[in-house]
Amino acid sequence: MKKLLIYTFLVCSISGLAGCKKWLNLKPQDGIVGDEFWLTKEQVDGAVTGVYTSIQASTELFFMWGETRTDMVAPGFRASQDEQDIVNLNVLATNRYVNWRSFYETINYCNTIIQLAPGVLLKDNTFSEAQLNVAVGQALAIRSLMYFYLVRSFRDVPLKLNATVSDEDIVSIPKASADSVLAQIVADLKKAETDLPATYGNALFDKGRMTRYGVNALLADVYLWMDKYNESVAECNKIINSGGFGLVTGPDFFNSVFFGGNSNESIFELQFEFPVINPFFTMHQTQNRRWGAAPHLTDVVYGIDALNPIPLVDVRGDNTSYRSSDFVIWKYIGASSSGTTLRTLDQSNANWIFYRYADILLMKAEAINQLDQPLEASRLVKVIRTRANAIDFKIMDSTSKGSMTTFILEERQRELAFEGKRWYDVLRNAKRNNYANLNYLIDMASISLPSDRRQAAFNKLRDKNSHYFPIYFYEIQTNKLLEQNPFYK
Repeated sequence: MKKLLIYTFLVCSISGLAGCKKWLNLKPQDGIVGDEFWLTKEQVDGAVTGVYTSIQASTELFFMWGETRTDMVAPGFRASQDEQDIVNLNVLATNRYVNWRSFYETINYCNTIIQLAPGVLLKDNTFSEAQLNVAVGQALAIRSLMYFYLVRSFRDVPLKLNATVSDEDIVSIPKASADSVLAQIVADLKKAETDLPATYGNALFDKGRMTRYGVNALLADVYLWMDKYNESVAECNKIINSGGFGLVTGPDFFNSVFFGGNSNESIFELQFEFPVINPFFTMHQTQNRRWGAAPHLTDVVYGIDALNPIPLVDVRGDNTSYRSSDFVIWKYIGASSSGTTLRTLDQSNANWIFYRYADILLMKAEAINQLDQPLEASRLVKVIRTRANAIDFKIMDSTSKGSMTTFILEERQRELAFEGKRWYDVLRNAKRNNYANLNYLIDMASISLPSDRRQAAFNKLRDKNSHYFPIYFYEIQTNKLLEQNPFYK
């Protein structure tokens, strides 16, 4: 049974670190930060737990930023105008879903631990250097995760590495270049890797907290985004060679990986347990749906077997990722692999999976394919497809790097449906080699948009600045050094 380890005293104390509506929402509400809190190792551990708790506020945006501009979802009858505008690639700076507040709140919690936790060594003689390193390592890793989402979604963003613990710390900061943010992420993750354990000796912590392997997974993803393929392969290999993870096979796939969570396949998941629920019940449930699966998934993405007497069925598709009878997104609100039982509100505790083993295999396949090894890449993809009982309705040409690039991208679409990966996957592949594959974005828009909106969207997508969100209007108003992203000026 999943358990979300939340220290009530921590939430009450640390929530004050971002209560006021100041720039980046980093101002502490009541100043209870220094001598009154950072006294014991238990308080440090509570602060680390609070970081994970704070990420829950961003869960909706993980989905929105990663999926809603793609060909995987369709807006439901309860989708707001802001949501419809994202689908139609008509995002304005007033759109509530480009508000990065929750990300910078988590970043500030991380900065506070990095800055203040070392002082506890002088106040609590039971607090060891090794324990401090683990606390700071987790803060560095989570801060890196938040910045990675920001840099992929907005490109250039403010890079704040010191804690905001008083009014004196509130200063305007201009945007840092995407390259400098990515360089900071890599440096922080390399340090975190040396500080974090491979295991905490606790199965829940190993899936719900950043371990060394969580850092490796994030680094592999970052390197792939940076087109550093050898480095990405090296990080993937650390996980593959550890022997600590494997693909879940057989009829237990849905129940183990998605309904129960924290499976053997899992590397890092954001934990939920009632009464703390995720936002997906109200986003995806049938009576009040804001988002559903795109209707073409069965035919175009997963395929229909018309050859075998007993048709093959890709286990990742119907009744796992979505339900074909009504195109509800089953991965988060289904309660069984039969497609008959929905979660109730008090069961809306599906974890948000940041990284799992299948993702690692596919990242490695993508990287080695870019290193001109399409045959080796195809072998990794076949491992994934064999587990899935996948239908061979498209040809996988293992002799062609270009063909394998497209096939791996499509395989990630099938394997990681609705896990917040699709937009970033397509953009990463499109922007490679100075946007040699811009057609990936245009082809996706041709599927996801109604015909009367396509040409306008195509014209926007030809401007690479349009691939990133505008900065929320409130941030521009309150931080005079912050410039709006070029496409939205």
